[in-house]
Amino acid sequence: MPDFGAALFFDARDVVGESLVWDEARARLVWVDIIGRRIHRLDPLSGVHESWPTPDLVTSIGLRKDGGAIVGLRKEIALWDFGGPYRTFATIEADRQGNRLNEGVVAPDGSFWVGTMANNIGPDDAPMTITGDEGRLYRVDADGKATSLSEDRFGITNTMVWLPGGRFVTADTTKNALYSYAWDKEAARLGERLVFLADFPRGLPDGSCLDAEGYVWNCRVVGGSCLARIAPDGRLDRIVELPCSWPTSCAFGGIGLDTLFVTSARFTMSAEHLAANPFEGGLFAIKPGVRGVPANRFG
Repeated sequence: MPDFGAALFFDARDVVGESLVWDEARARLVWVDIIGRRIHRLDPLSGVHESWPTPDLVTSIGLRKDGGAIVGLRKEIALWDFGGPYRTFATIEADRQGNRLNEGVVAPDGSFWVGTMANNIGPDDAPMTITGDEGRLYRVDADGKATSLSEDRFGITNTMVWLPGGRFVTADTTKNALYSYAWDKEAARLGERLVFLADFPRGLPDGSCLDAEGYVWNCRVVGGSCLARIAPDGRLDRIVELPCSWPTSCAFGGIGLDTLFVTSARFTMSAEHLAANPFEGGLFAIKPGVRGVPANRFG
């Protein structure tokens, strides 16, 4: 399975690029810059780029069946039509003011799954230390009802992938671990947590996506500078090098879903590092020799 080396595709200069998704209907890439408080949309063929400001930290985005988007902000889940107002749809952990939303992905059943974490971004957008496991996982249905999926706690919730066999894979970045769960649809609960991949020595796990062969592609943030392709049984299949040190999120896109796009971050990096590595926070692309699967849509 040959791959063609990763290269900068779009110089986004995101502070924290995240939540990359391919809008197959419009042939556009969509993603967020959490601290930059903006949503991107890019036509990879023409290079036409659009961006919209958000009213607060924007932590995730998914696509809706009616053509709009569902957006995770600091505490709220909002419905949004590209360029329109943000309409609050649900509020998560309203009683836990020290927490914020993080990862959010549309599930195969059309619901929106989101994770929370202790806020690590100060009022001046400087990093704050996380001192405990305050994060949980939630499912938001088409009526705006939010349900806790598990009693398990996380330091930083990341990665939401549903394997073809039915198991759900997620990550705790602070533990350098990916986990898998059985998903009980009737009870709307996750089962026992099992280790999927742990202690991989390069970076920490951030966002992931699934390819058409059922393998998970995981971004290795915090200096990992690579993608790890993981088999459905948790076996490490291969590593793909990237020209950025903090890859954050990935998605297959393009005609035929044969290009793997990757967002990145420049959060916490020194001016000296950025001067030597000016494309941190950019959008990268690679031809990995395997295709992806279409994104799920909410509703």
